[in-house]
Amino acid sequence: MKINEITVKSLLRKHKKIDSWFITHQSMNLYRGCSHRCVYCDGQAEGYYVTEKFGEEVAVKINAPEILKKELDPHRKRTPIKKSYLNLGGGVSDSYQTLEEKYELCRKVLGVACDFGMPVSILTKSVLVKRDLDLIKQIHQQSGAIVSFSFSSMDDDLTSIFEPGASAASQRLEAIKYFKQNGIPSGIFLMPVIPFITDSPALLEKAARKAREAGADFIIFGGMTLKEGRQKENFRKTLFDYYPRLELEYQNLYTKDKYGLAKDEYYQSLNETFAVIAKKYNIPLRLPLKLFKNLLNENDLAIVILEHMDYYLKLSGNRSPYGYAAYSISQLKEPLSALKGQLRSIKGVGEQTERVIKEILNTKSSFYYERLCGIAGDRPRNLIYSENMQNL
Repeated sequence: MKINEITVKSLLRKHKKIDSWFITHQSMNLYRGCSHRCVYCDGQAEGYYVTEKFGEEVAVKINAPEILKKELDPHRKRTPIKKSYLNLGGGVSDSYQTLEEKYELCRKVLGVACDFGMPVSILTKSVLVKRDLDLIKQIHQQSGAIVSFSFSSMDDDLTSIFEPGASAASQRLEAIKYFKQNGIPSGIFLMPVIPFITDSPALLEKAARKAREAGADFIIFGGMTLKEGRQKENFRKTLFDYYPRLELEYQNLYTKDKYGLAKDEYYQSLNETFAVIAKKYNIPLRLPLKLFKNLLNENDLAIVILEHMDYYLKLSGNRSPYGYAAYSISQLKEPLSALKGQLRSIKGVGEQTERVIKEILNTKSSFYYERLCGIAGDRPRNLIYSENMQNL
């Protein structure tokens, strides 16, 4: 592995609005390139501008902790960073890849986050993250922490083919148990599942069952994209070596979409299948409300809840007004509470959405949202909740 030590002028990648998958406004890559060599990784795609040769070169941002300290320092900023999880993990590398044993950038960055009272969310395929339990515990006690692991399947033989440099799937599952036993919320990103290989109902059910046994707090699920260029060509080499009979299937499924998307009907069927399985095992498909309801400001909390509702409704084949309303709220300069009598003036906010927003402002939740997530149970309906909302 060729290692390039580099210095950077900035580290945090700021999102235009809060990311409702990770509950974050900012994420970072401590390394560029990755020794895990996951053959489906879209970090290979040309659009990411990763100049290092995939699986053979890694750039190490050796001054990352110092830069992060400057970027988090409130005395150096005109406007403070919005409170949300600081996401340690990115699309072009795993922050806990093998080189982390030597450079300890994650550990140093966690120390900086701890000093500034920043909550942290970690996503990795490496059990090396267990090394930093002491810091993660400290962060969780003062502001909140989540440790998540990504999988394409729970089968060690399959992950050895498609994720050759990562920790075995069974080791990642044990790490989830480890963090849960130590009081740290932990979840699973079951994505991407690989078409015709790891997406069978049997393997999906195995994943949900093992997630439940490990005590995972959630599973965020998704299919695979395959962008034209380096990503597709590298994936095809592995496909040809192990599953040559699937070449035609992939040609029919991926038809040169510029974002690397498969056919819509494939994703819809896949998501519907897994939704049934997740319900069977009572596992949320988004981060549970308890992990962020007291962390976000009122606008961001409304955005996340509305986007989660939008996801659950569309997953079941229903129309939803909530995604557009969430986007409109993300463009506001003022807090929603200042507009309490004028919420209908926000684009995409009709009568039913207005009721949901008012309930969120009053209770930091919504009965309808809890029903969609499957967590409402027998809780009495809030007076703001309307029976009409059931008919969306």
